Amino acid sequence: MPDDDTSEPAGSERDPDFLRVARPFLDLYAAYFRSEVRGFDRLPETGPMLVVGNHSGGQLPPDIPVLLSAWWRERGEDDPIYVLMHSFFLALPGIGPVMARAGGVEANPASAEAILRDGGVLIDYPGGDHEVFRPWSERNRIDFGGRTGVVKLALRTGVPVVPAVSVGAHETVVVLARGTALARRLGLDKRFRISVLPLVAGPPFGIVPGGIPTLPLPAKITVELLDPIDWSERYSTDDADDPDVVHACYDELTSVMQEALDRLAGERRYPIIG
Repeated sequence: MPDDDTSEPAGSERDPDFLRVARPFLDLYAAYFRSEVRGFDRLPETGPMLVVGNHSGGQLPPDIPVLLSAWWRERGEDDPIYVLMHSFFLALPGIGPVMARAGGVEANPASAEAILRDGGVLIDYPGGDHEVFRPWSERNRIDFGGRTGVVKLALRTGVPVVPAVSVGAHETVVVLARGTALARRLGLDKRFRISVLPLVAGPPFGIVPGGIPTLPLPAKITVELLDPIDWSERYSTDDADDPDVVHACYDELTSVMQEALDRLAGERRYPIIG
């Protein structure tokens, strides 16, 4: 007997009516960080597009809600925008379903490609837990950890890449150590796809393991959407399997984003105060 495919399409749980109700609360959260999102005038009018950001803020990264609240305000809740998320968060009772209604989808190549081929807007933070827990001294550094999946996705689908560079989000928490070696020794990378076991400092508990939430410091967060990068003008979809092309695109993307991050960081006089 043939198997019936009863799985729902990627992102099918996204609920614009839920977002219209939730957005005012998210706007209040973003206001705590005096958030500013620039560059909407640079975006294509419609998808598909792949928005690539630097991930910051430790265990409660504010970069995602800051960007999404501004996006819904500027382009409306019906704009089909989704966020790739770790399966760990989507599996959490009471949290995963809310994330799914807000457009969260599991970070895997099949789901990502399906959303883009359907004309959607997809936000990806390729640095993941490696970047979101980079030490305080590296807060103004783009660090995807050599993860090239986002480049291969863009090349395979031929969609434009929109870099979304944020500054300040990694001043909402003080990461003392990433804990990569410890996570590897405990086998977390193989069992749970978790590559770090960090140590962070923040109120109200002081120095704690990264799994314990801390209250975010009120750093000003600025996000800038840069000009789209369209690799389809230079490369074919087959080039997604060419390591030289992939690494050249990766270097281009991270260099453009680092240049923007250096500029945005230069606008800030003091950490946290901004």
